[in-house]
Amino acid sequence: MRVNRILLSTVLVVVALVIQVSVLARLHLPGAVPDLLLLTVLGLAMVYGHVGGALIGFGAGLLADLAPPADHAAGRYALVLCVIGYCAGLIKPENGQVKSATGPMITVVAAALGSTLLYAGVGALVGDTAARHVGLAGLLFSAALYDLLLAPFVVPGVMALARRAENDPLSDTGSSARSADISSGWLSGGTGLKIGGQRNGLRVKAARARSARAGRIKGVKRL
Repeated sequence: MRVNRILLSTVLVVVALVIQVSVLARLHLPGAVPDLLLLTVLGLAMVYGHVGGALIGFGAGLLADLAPPADHAAGRYALVLCVIGYCAGLIKPENGQVKSATGPMITVVAAALGSTLLYAGVGALVGDTAARHVGLAGLLFSAALYDLLLAPFVVPGVMALARRAENDPLSDTGSSARSADISSGWLSGGTGLKIGGQRNGLRVKAARARSARAGRIKGVKRL
């Protein structure tokens, strides 16, 4: 991953985790907690692709596993977000630009449902049956609803920042390429032709001058 990707992803993930733990988790909403960290991973994955999404998801999930007041085994949410980030990166739109909001909204709902089911499934494997007591159906509905309501305020902004950071080094290259194209265009037409014509004219004039000079020299010899 590029340095600008790592820096931007780290900042966004840390900010999302702090807001989720300190604000969203204390709202005591019925059912699940709005997953701002999941939405951040989705936004980055839909710009950086499946490899970047998997790496970012794993790092974000590991931070969530270690951040207080985490009450589950470390690595559990890292696995969930790694899989979600990888899957979201597979449907990365061309050039990271979304033409319609339908695709990202469907992705958000699928990710909310998938992350909840995967988290509960991994918990069942390690002996955590909290989802059974809370009610899996209620968790799925509330997770999808909260994330869908929060997504329009998070995912587009994250994707815009990711695209901007992704295009920063390319913009210089692009401007250099454009200037090179413009320069070559100038040289191949307009000014370039004038310069070439002037050079050819100077060459012709110099040749004529040399011929005239040679003729005068021959005439002097004949005299």
